[in-house]
Amino acid sequence: MKNISQISRISLRDQVYQQLKQAVIHLELAPGEKISDKLLAEQFGVSRTPVREALKRLEDEGLVISSPGSETKVSLIDIEQAKHAFTVVASLNALAARLAMPFLTEAHCDELVGINQEFEKAILDENKYEAIKKDDQFHAVLLHASNNPEIEMSLERLLPKIRRLELLKFNKLDGLSSIRQHNEIIDSIRNGKQQELTKLVEDNWLSLASYLTKEET
Repeated sequence: MKNISQISRISLRDQVYQQLKQAVIHLELAPGEKISDKLLAEQFGVSRTPVREALKRLEDEGLVISSPGSETKVSLIDIEQAKHAFTVVASLNALAARLAMPFLTEAHCDELVGINQEFEKAILDENKYEAIKKDDQFHAVLLHASNNPEIEMSLERLLPKIRRLELLKFNKLDGLSSIRQHNEIIDSIRNGKQQELTKLVEDNWLSLASYLTKEET
């Protein structure tokens, strides 16, 4: 696996978990790939215990699968699971937008414009990792303004269920559509249209879901 380096003893378990989770989400550990806790421990430069603990957490999150006496593998991408996750993610982001609206200012709008411009550059450069990062930053402005940590914690649990699919099926044209939707979101904030904002945010996520989960022909 690429980009693994030895890590410090501080928060060892969490560091191993975060690096492994990132590797799964970024498809460095591919769906269906076998995982050896012994080999990973050697790559990290740690004992097998924190690796096993990290794999157990990832199993609880549905990112790896294992059973006693058998091998551990990265879970396959489940389209139906992604559909269900997208529905909840869209609703939670819409709720965050509704809660955030009374607190959003022109400074927030300026920040969103800047992020969306960076998002557009990443889309045009076909840099899918940067594009997803900027899309997350865009929606994070509304999440933080909502001042509801429960929404953020719920999304942190759900987003890994769809992130691999986003990376696998990244598409420039779909990204350009999302840029336009982001601009409409910014306009609704500037015009103080709460209901419109809520719907636009939800539609932004649902349109992504529609593209990513449609059947291949």
